[in-house]
Amino acid sequence: MDEIAKYNQGRWRRLVDANAVFTRPALDLDAETARRRLDPNGHLGAIDGKHVLVLAGGGGQQSVAFALLGARVVVFDLSDAQLARDREAAAHHGVEIRTVEGDMRDLSAFEAAAFDIVSQPYSLNFVPDCRAVFREVARILRPGGRYCVDVATPYVLGVGERDFDGEGYVVKLPYLQGALLETPDATWVAGGRAIEPSREYRQTLAAVINGLVDSGFLITHLDEGLHTDPDPHATPGSWDHFNAIVPPWLSFWAVRER
Repeated sequence: MDEIAKYNQGRWRRLVDANAVFTRPALDLDAETARRRLDPNGHLGAIDGKHVLVLAGGGGQQSVAFALLGARVVVFDLSDAQLARDREAAAHHGVEIRTVEGDMRDLSAFEAAAFDIVSQPYSLNFVPDCRAVFREVARILRPGGRYCVDVATPYVLGVGERDFDGEGYVVKLPYLQGALLETPDATWVAGGRAIEPSREYRQTLAAVINGLVDSGFLITHLDEGLHTDPDPHATPGSWDHFNAIVPPWLSFWAVRER
């Protein structure tokens, strides 16, 4: 385990202790709400019986949603504390999932072509080079398998609601692939508790798009942002206003070519 992994592992343990937003298990799901959470526009197709890997997505949210839709689910995450939340959520819903601890850059725990679907919620920016992850995912996905991965909008990584200058949100950091940015969490993430800053790495559009293509993926769809009802009239400098002006996330949907 290198220093990047050690930092992320320790930070996520403290986020779990603080009951941060992305560590709270989804305990109120049924099949309908699970589908809306995972795939509201039907990009994944039928899920029942599929072998699904939730990659670097512990916390008991995506894993149980897939399981409620009949998938055979494995969760792979660096954080033992986050994986414990997955087991808690699975017990609550009465579904089976398997948890495996490890680094997204090394998926040697799995055989080639082991999965039909790999779902990676926001985590790619915690490692320096997305292309290392894409190569691993390509190996473990079956031909025709689907990969959904969330990534920060690269132009605005490191910009947040604190950067409002009275007129807009100032973009000021160099646009370099793999650049390390330390960013304090928004105040709502951990309920006001102070946690060490997030260490994230810029993944440029070229690195993401070309990395997927070079690893044998066909990009089939792109979603911009996860905030479904942005409010441009929210208080400037607030998280809601920031989301309306600067959509912070991209979701890529891709198919492993045959």
